[in-house]
Amino acid sequence: MLTHLIQDAAELPQAWRSRVLGRTGGANIKIIRMDEAGIPTESHPDFDEGFLVVEGQMTLEIDGRRIPMTAGDFYLVPAGQAHSVLPGSRGVLFLIDAE
Repeated sequence: MLTHLIQDAAELPQAWRSRVLGRTGGANIKIIRMDEAGIPTESHPDFDEGFLVVEGQMTLEIDGRRIPMTAGDFYLVPAGQAHSVLPGSRGVLFLIDAE
């Protein structure tokens, strides 16, 4: 299956609503179109969550520490770690989770 991540994200009807592209090894492979809103603090006690910025920029916050990310940056949030995406983030996000 060939997917153009930036084009597919642009076609999503709403920002921050992921589209599952597939599954591998029990993990969901998702694409998300980010907008300026960000997402509130969340945690996932049973699985790690991987964030890959495909296009644009995102600021991840973990334990009060801001982690600026741009296209090509990847961050793996360990299971149980509270995290949020700060307002002002925008672009395309590739997400791996088990939710």
